[in-house]
Amino acid sequence: MVAEIAPAPALETDELWRLTMEHSPVGMAIVSPTGGFMTANVALCEMLGHEADVLITKSFQDITHPDDLDADLRLFEQTLAGEISSYRITKRYLRADGSILVGDLSVALLRDPLGTPIHFISQIVDLSERQAFVERLDAAEAAADAERRTAQAIFEGVAVGLLQIDATGHYLATNGRHREFLELAFPEGHLGQAGQTGFAYDLDQQPLAREDMPSVRAASGEEFDDLRLWVGEDPHSRRALSVSARRVLDRTGEVAGAVLAYHDVTDLVRAMGVKDEFVSTISHELRTPLTAALAYLELLDESTDVSAEGHQQVTAARRNMLRLSHLVADLLFTTRVSAGSPLVDPYRVDLAVILCEAVDAASLDADSRGVRITSRLPGSLPAVADGMRLRQVFDNLLDNAIAYSREGCLVTVDLAVREEHVVLTVTDEGTGIEPADVEQVFGRFYRGENARRLHVPGTGLGLTIVRSIVEAHGGVVSLESTLGEGTSICVLLPR
Repeated sequence: MVAEIAPAPALETDELWRLTMEHSPVGMAIVSPTGGFMTANVALCEMLGHEADVLITKSFQDITHPDDLDADLRLFEQTLAGEISSYRITKRYLRADGSILVGDLSVALLRDPLGTPIHFISQIVDLSERQAFVERLDAAEAAADAERRTAQAIFEGVAVGLLQIDATGHYLATNGRHREFLELAFPEGHLGQAGQTGFAYDLDQQPLAREDMPSVRAASGEEFDDLRLWVGEDPHSRRALSVSARRVLDRTGEVAGAVLAYHDVTDLVRAMGVKDEFVSTISHELRTPLTAALAYLELLDESTDVSAEGHQQVTAARRNMLRLSHLVADLLFTTRVSAGSPLVDPYRVDLAVILCEAVDAASLDADSRGVRITSRLPGSLPAVADGMRLRQVFDNLLDNAIAYSREGCLVTVDLAVREEHVVLTVTDEGTGIEPADVEQVFGRFYRGENARRLHVPGTGLGLTIVRSIVEAHGGVVSLESTLGEGTSICVLLPR
């Protein structure tokens, strides 16, 4: 036999309502037809920061934000008038501490059987956190939009052509300046994909292959600076562009595309061409009379009819003519480099003999400055190299060491074999090089702070030529310098 469980006694309706209201997480209140609080639950008291006995002394008008009161009152009165039976509104409340509570208010009017209003049942959900989140989100969206507009203004306003591509080379964005370059290179239109060649040329004005196009190289993940090309169908109106590219990575570190910057360097390239042509012309014009003058000076120096004082004057003139001859040789070499001509013509030479001759020639200038040169050279050091170009290297290194040495200083020249390489080291006890200049001294026409301070004559081509010739031989050149103590330059050549 199954025992029957007696049902629990039913709660009175008023008691059930009281328990529901008291334990609800939603703020609840009974409000009189005049707007006064008749009762309020714990959740509402905590929301508003009032004790229950304080809150029932107030009306909803007292705790409503002034700016939201009119809208609430209109709905309240419409409900009393029977136009609506309930309403819902988002409004602001004033907490006990003066802060603002944003609440979602739902109101229903309870009437007696005759339709007379008894009281309002109000429920309030605290939206403050959600409202704060919305405000933060709005502020973030506004800031992002402002940044986007700023970036767009910069993107379109710069005088540099800008291009963004994805990992497949598809064009994502271009600015107005880059679109001008596209019209030159692709007058029939562009498909917006890396790989079209159009009227694009290398520095020698030869058509650029697809794999050499900057956008193709950038799409493959390559980064580069100052990649130069010409664009335009008409040779007379073509523009020279210098292109740089940087990869764009996604959150996982994978390549997602690239950004390319196109600088118009037409004026610079053409100016450099005019300068090189001028230098080449002047250098060639000077070379013949210089050679003749040096020959006559050598004859005078060897003549027995010239007095001792005359020999001194001839020596001084010869020294200056040699310096001028070296300068002309340097200028001619730079034009050859710019033209892309072969720089060296190797043959069997004795480096020890060539260096010994360079030291002897430099001794004239060293003696006049009170600088001593000491050399440690093997009796013979055969190698396959361009003897004329290496003599130019030796002359430039010795000229620099002497020019930056003080009276009484020593210049040391060492030539030796180290495994499969020839090692030349030229060390001076001169003024040294400013740390900020060390990385730039091999740059073309660069004149460091010490050169300007000491008024050392020159063109800033010496070390540029040294590096070009050494690298053309497959070697490397390095420099170490301590300001106020001296400089050491080391040349490493394959034997």
